[in-house]
Amino acid sequence: MHLTLTVNGTEHALDLDPRTSLLDMLRDHLDLTGSKKGCDHGQCGACTVLLNGRRINSCLSLAVMHEGDEITTIEGLGEEGKLSPLQAAFVAHDGYQCGYCTPGQICSATAMLGEVEAGWPSHVSDNLEDQPQLTDAEISERMSGNLCRCSAYPNIVDAISEVGGGRK
Repeated sequence: MHLTLTVNGTEHALDLDPRTSLLDMLRDHLDLTGSKKGCDHGQCGACTVLLNGRRINSCLSLAVMHEGDEITTIEGLGEEGKLSPLQAAFVAHDGYQCGYCTPGQICSATAMLGEVEAGWPSHVSDNLEDQPQLTDAEISERMSGNLCRCSAYPNIVDAISEVGGGRK
């Protein structure tokens, strides 16, 4: 199938097997290998990318479903020679350990901070009306779909908290 989508600000016209996942399209057809195939079942979050600003597991989505959509991968978050604030915070707080889950963690955290800024409550939010506070519990709940086999969770929470203006 022929489709056109925008990835990291660049429009791509592709001819793909309609069964190709968004993750496989990114990795195998566009050579954007930052997003990882961890479980290929949507359970680990290593493949998390931003789709029109919202986080999704790219292993669970077919590429042909995204005609005309804007996709941002870890490669599209920073600029050449300049890390995004979350990327820099992950480095500063050693939130990457082996690094396999890091692209998905950072993409998910980017969208998660947008959700908090928009006032979206989570399961652990104190109430549904006030702006959610970026506590450790709030970050952990919102990032629960992204697993880290190295257990760098405290460092990941520290990095997100620094960028999101949570506890110091």
